[in-house]
Amino acid sequence: MFSELRPHLVELRKRLGLSVLSIFIGFIIAFIFHEILLEWITAPLNEALEQVAHLSQKAADGMVTTHQVGGAFFVALKVSFFAGLLAALPFILYQLWLFVAPGLYSNEKKMVIPFVAGGTIMFAVGVLFAYYVVTPFGFQFLITFGSFLYTPLINIEDYVGFFTKIMMGFGIAFELPVFAYFLALLGLVTDKTLKDFFKYAVLIIFVVAALLTPPDVLTQLLMAAPLILLYGASILIVRAVNPHKEEDDDEDEDETVDEEENKDSN
Repeated sequence: MFSELRPHLVELRKRLGLSVLSIFIGFIIAFIFHEILLEWITAPLNEALEQVAHLSQKAADGMVTTHQVGGAFFVALKVSFFAGLLAALPFILYQLWLFVAPGLYSNEKKMVIPFVAGGTIMFAVGVLFAYYVVTPFGFQFLITFGSFLYTPLINIEDYVGFFTKIMMGFGIAFELPVFAYFLALLGLVTDKTLKDFFKYAVLIIFVVAALLTPPDVLTQLLMAAPLILLYGASILIVRAVNPHKEEDDDEDEDETVDEEENKDSN
């Protein structure tokens, strides 16, 4: 059994190695421009702090701080790694496709460009949605709340980790229609499968939203609502690619009836 899995493990190690190498190259390039990236990442936070300054009458305004000697350096590393991962995403998706391609038919192998392009675009849409829609509302609410009593001193290390978690969460979540399309293309799911799983999907979506977003209802809804819409869009996509056929149900019912008749005759 191990001899049969060994070629697949070797191939998987190759694809993972190339993916890691692409992330490392992206990390090196991003580190050169880490100051520009940090300005972009901290822009929603600075806007929220400016909002606090306008609303609060206290002498001390909120500010971004670091509690470590090498805090700025480690933040630059985290930001560069995150940017390198995003930059390497198309190549990583291509490596994923090459790993599963040997098990596909020739017509399915031609879908490599839609898979890579679609996955990259939807991930970018998720990140941009989180950046321009979710984080401004979430940060302003969380930082403004209680600002009349307390001065917000935001730890940049915590903020960057929190920011990247939200961005990655939304980016991965927005891949749902892409993966639904290719699962339908492979015949693994139908629109009926997704419809039957809908109530469980809604529960899972709200749990994921609670884990990946700040502990406020507004931000959680801003994540859960698009995911539910994306799930609905996935149902429509799967219906167009691999619709559920009523004939299959009829055949299953006929087979069941035949089996019962055979049992009765015996």
